[in-house]
Order: sequence, then structure tokens, then C-alpha cells
Amino acid sequence: MLPIGVMTLGGAAVLFTLDGGFSAIVWLVLGAVVAAAAAPSGRRGWTLAAMGSAGAVLAAPVMLRADAQWGFRAIILLFAVVWTTDVAAYFVGRGVGGPRLWPAVSPKKTWSGALAGMVAAVVAGVAVAKIAGLGGLPAIAVLCGGLSVVGQAGDLLESAVKRRFGTKDASRLIPGHGGLMDRLDGFVAAAVVGTLIGLLRGGADAPARGLLLW
Repeated sequence: MLPIGVMTLGGAAVLFTLDGGFSAIVWLVLGAVVAAAAAPSGRRGWTLAAMGSAGAVLAAPVMLRADAQWGFRAIILLFAVVWTTDVAAYFVGRGVGGPRLWPAVSPKKTWSGALAGMVAAVVAGVAVAKIAGLGGLPAIAVLCGGLSVVGQAGDLLESAVKRRFGTKDASRLIPGHGGLMDRLDGFVAAAVVGTLIGLLRGGADAPARGLLLW
């Protein structure tokens, strides 16, 4: 399975560099299908999901960043939303406490932390948009609130998957932080949804413009 994954992601990275996206997406889809077909029958669904997640890590930020005029600002906005959400949710959740968000999956996360994270993400996102000279700030505020919720959902999903397989850490690449995916799960989810919004509004040539200009 590892060689298929390496070939799929490596080939997609090359194709993204060469033509900007379409053939890379096709390559990722084909690689995911091949990997799922090669997996044991009980693991095919999980293999497909894992390949899809890995492909999203690569594809979504690259597609946004490829927009020469707006790509960098789109990535900065996403990082501001996700990181601010994580920090505010952590400190408010610990300080205020209250009902747990999903105790069976992540016993430390609270509703107070989730709400604080969303509010902080809106403030941070609007601040970034203001500095970047963007208009449509009310729409940007709604966008950032939605992306904060998506990022938190991605975090919970990754925790649920780890519990499903009895794994504490997604990897040992960042010791003490649950692995690399624990640092990227929220960002990946927000980037995927942000890219889809950008593609729907700005088309394949300008997804970052579609995400940012309202």
C-alpha cells in the first residue's frame, strides 16, 4: 500500500507543478481507487478515505495558492481562522469548562471552547481581510465562522478515526502533539471546504478570488 500512496501523492505533486490541477486531481482519484482495490476487503473504505484525506492535504492548499493574485492571502486567511480557533477553544475550554462537545471522541473539548473558537476566528479573519484590503466584511465574517466550524469538525473526525483504530497519535513526526495530522486536520478540512467555495464562485482559474471577493 505504501508504494501506491507514494506514487499517487508524488505524481500528483509533479502534475500540480506542471499544469495547475486537473490532471493531478484525476491522478489522485485513480490512485485512491487502485489503493482501495488492493486493500483487504474489510479495509477498502478506510483506505479510500485515507487516500482522499492525504490527497486533500496536497490538493486544496495548492489549488488556492496557485491563484497568483489572491492565493497567498487566501492561505493566510485559512491559517488565521484555524489557528485562532484552536488557541481560543483550548484556553476558553480549559478556563470556562462546561458541557462536553463530544465526550465519546474528545473528552476535553467543550461547547464553550468551540463557541469561543468560532468567535475568535471571525475576529481574526475580518482583521486579516481588513489588512488585505478586502471588501464585503460581513460576508467574510460569516465565511470565517463557517470555516471555523468546519475546522473543528475535521479535528473531531480525526479523533474519531484514531479511537476507531485504537491509536493515540496519528504519527510520531511531532512528538507530544498527537502526530502531524493532529496539527493539520482542522486546516485540511477548512482548506477543502474553502477551495470548493472558491471553485464554485471563482472557477478553476481563480479559486482564491472566489473565496475572498464578496
